[in-house]
Amino acid sequence: MDELLMIPGPVPLHPRVMNAMAKQMINHRGDEFGRIMDYCVERLKEIFATENDVLIISGSGTAGMEAAISNFVSGKLVCIQNGKFGERFVKIGKRYCESVVELKFEWGTSIDLEKVEMALSEGAEAVTMVHNETSTGILNPAREVAKLAEKYDALFILDAITSAGGDEVRVDDWGVDVAVVGSQKCLGAPPGISAVAVSERAWSRLTGKAPYYLDLESYRNSLEKTPSQTPYTPALPLFFALYEALKIIEEETMEKRIKRHRMLSEGCRKAMTAMGLELFPELNDHSRYSNTVTAIKMPEGITDDQLRGTVKKEFGVIIAGGQDILKGRIFRIGNMGNVGVKEMITTISAVESVLYRFGVVKEMGRGMESAMEVYGG
Repeated sequence: MDELLMIPGPVPLHPRVMNAMAKQMINHRGDEFGRIMDYCVERLKEIFATENDVLIISGSGTAGMEAAISNFVSGKLVCIQNGKFGERFVKIGKRYCESVVELKFEWGTSIDLEKVEMALSEGAEAVTMVHNETSTGILNPAREVAKLAEKYDALFILDAITSAGGDEVRVDDWGVDVAVVGSQKCLGAPPGISAVAVSERAWSRLTGKAPYYLDLESYRNSLEKTPSQTPYTPALPLFFALYEALKIIEEETMEKRIKRHRMLSEGCRKAMTAMGLELFPELNDHSRYSNTVTAIKMPEGITDDQLRGTVKKEFGVIIAGGQDILKGRIFRIGNMGNVGVKEMITTISAVESVLYRFGVVKEMGRGMESAMEVYGG
């Protein structure tokens, strides 16, 4: 049985993307690679909704996060955290910054903008936030935090790793100074590439202390060469795959892609609540449920191993569990990349069947019926 990967990244690959990686190697300083680079940069600018520089790194999303901090912040950094990946910014910041203010909120709860403003009012070079916190299934308020950062003259560094390409990310309109995306999430490409969008305001604040490999000024200088290139040998098969994945996005259009992700996640949320399950995040007026992953509280009467293990063993569907302090307390269903209604129906049906078998759900069909009301079946 072929397994269906329904976690918040990496995501199932389109056959065109898989085939692209079988391409023979080329000269990474030649015209052909230059054309690939130029296309990828232009498409990523569209996905980020920015005219800023976009720099592509052979390294996962965490490499992009480290580049975002190390290149532009050396003094005081404020890190907003309400999940695992917000904490990652803290760990990175402590390696490069004189001081790191940890603005902690309970995992799965909305951030308090008044507390963010209070922290920024006391001075900071930059503030970081995870836009779409996949560990808890919450979409944090990027536009509002960007306004606060501008008010107090702090750079705004946004982890858009699991939102860009699947939900609205408007770097220029919102006023984001540095934004990061990862290839293996909503872009629908394999792991191993990240891209960083950098504003002119951020360029004016270079620290000059970035790691050698993650020195974004080197990436910008190489991109300006003819033909366009990277400062160090790129992971060519991953660039071939990214190129094809971005062509698929262009063909679908970002408008339709965002609409699809929102529709799929809405159907999943409705299915889970129809079965009597409770969504994990607690929202305020500024936060939203994630449109690329749904986090659900583990119901009584079944364990994490029983739910996810049986769904995998008997249906071939892989869903995610909780991380760190949430292990065993929640499970998560991803709908990133090129996932469609077929994959969501398969996943929801598998979860409902297992919950019914263990007596958690007393009646079969309510979850699927609610999902199909959204999916149009």
